[in-house]
Amino acid sequence: MKALFNFLAIIFGILFIVSAALQYNDPDALIWMIIWGIAGVISLTFGLKGISFSIPLIAGVAALIGFFYTYPEEFEGFTIGVGEIKNVEEGREAFGLLIIAIVLLILGIRGWWVARQSKV
Repeated sequence: MKALFNFLAIIFGILFIVSAALQYNDPDALIWMIIWGIAGVISLTFGLKGISFSIPLIAGVAALIGFFYTYPEEFEGFTIGVGEIKNVEEGREAFGLLIIAIVLLILGIRGWWVARQSKV
């Protein structure tokens, strides 16, 4: 089971880094490249057993707070042309942060659980 979580952490780390690279044409590209890049580095290093479980937990909570902060006043979906562009863009950004939060929180909780079991 531990190998599975390490594998998933590495896969999500690669996906997050690819997502960072795909932000190049976003109006506020730098901030989102940094956010996705940090999530990728945390996931990769966690998968390679290079960091403590507390770092993904803290980053996951920060991403969850970011989700609630970024969530648009009126969610109009993800498709351009369906709603106001500002609401669509904020919805996309918010749910990107939610994906990051879920992955990092799962990794952090799993790491905490493993560390707790090893002390028993």
